[in-house]
Amino acid sequence: MKAGRMKFVGLVSALIVMASHTGAMGADQKEVPKAGFTWKDGAEVYTKICALCHETSVGPILRGRELDPLYIRLVVRNGSRAMPAFRASEIDDHSLEQLSEYVSKPAGDK
Repeated sequence: MKAGRMKFVGLVSALIVMASHTGAMGADQKEVPKAGFTWKDGAEVYTKICALCHETSVGPILRGRELDPLYIRLVVRNGSRAMPAFRASEIDDHSLEQLSEYVSKPAGDK
């Protein structure tokens, strides 16, 4: 019985260590972009980040569908299905707002 208790204590210790590392990794996600770098506009963000999947049939076509800008921001920040979440260190909030406005425009407004 002593060996079983030792395994249990070892398992609990391992879970505590893993949880502490997971918390530390999550802290990195709140980093802000380095000073001096800004995206030019929503079109640049789309071209350099989104188009890789959304213009090559990997992800769904987004432009011209008049999607709600709030929906776009939520999906970009939180991810959805196969799409990863993008942190503020990758797309700052202002650029994300510009991106969502760009993507949500009707097809004729590009």
